[in-house]
Amino acid sequence: MTRWQKFAGAFASLVLASGIVLSATAPSLAQKPSEEQILNALKPAPEVKTRGLTTEQTRQDADERRFIDKIRTIKSRGLTHDERQKVTAIAKSKPNIDLEVYFDYNSSAITQRAESELMTLGRALTNPEIKGSVFLIGGHTDAKGNDDYNQKLSERRATAVKRFLKQKFDIPDDTLVTVGYGEEQLKNASDPFASENRRVQVVNLEQKTAGR
Repeated sequence: MTRWQKFAGAFASLVLASGIVLSATAPSLAQKPSEEQILNALKPAPEVKTRGLTTEQTRQDADERRFIDKIRTIKSRGLTHDERQKVTAIAKSKPNIDLEVYFDYNSSAITQRAESELMTLGRALTNPEIKGSVFLIGGHTDAKGNDDYNQKLSERRATAVKRFLKQKFDIPDDTLVTVGYGEEQLKNASDPFASENRRVQVVNLEQKTAGR
């Protein structure tokens, strides 16, 4: 056994023991989240019973629902900067998970390498425990290229993921909201070109569709 093989084995064991999901330089070390892990990450938190909501809380909840309903109907354009900012604020308090979905350079086509992870995602999204929620599919890029280019590329990639999930799992169109963030929200700001910045974020906005 080579020194590298020993190191790889020890490193993989450490990752599994710690229960974290990360990607390493060597493809064999990449730990992809399972269907169960995705499902658990996207489950709504248990409801905490209170004596009643304040008028301000009720107003904010109603405003949030109206906004989610609005962006669900957008078909012919990406979200504006203000819309992206608002949905980001809403998403911060919602169940979410980051997935590394591989795309070829300068491409939004779903690769064979990405299909396995998206199939796992699709099975999680159609699990009865969360099926019927409205999910936000957020595309992110690294900082290579200019802002406008990265913005449009991230939108195309988020749309490609949505299209794949619709075709493979028959998920209703208006329960998958896409948004491209370009390089606005770098996961690793200390290394703007790092691979972990090229990701797809899935957020459960927890809005149930009628009849589900």
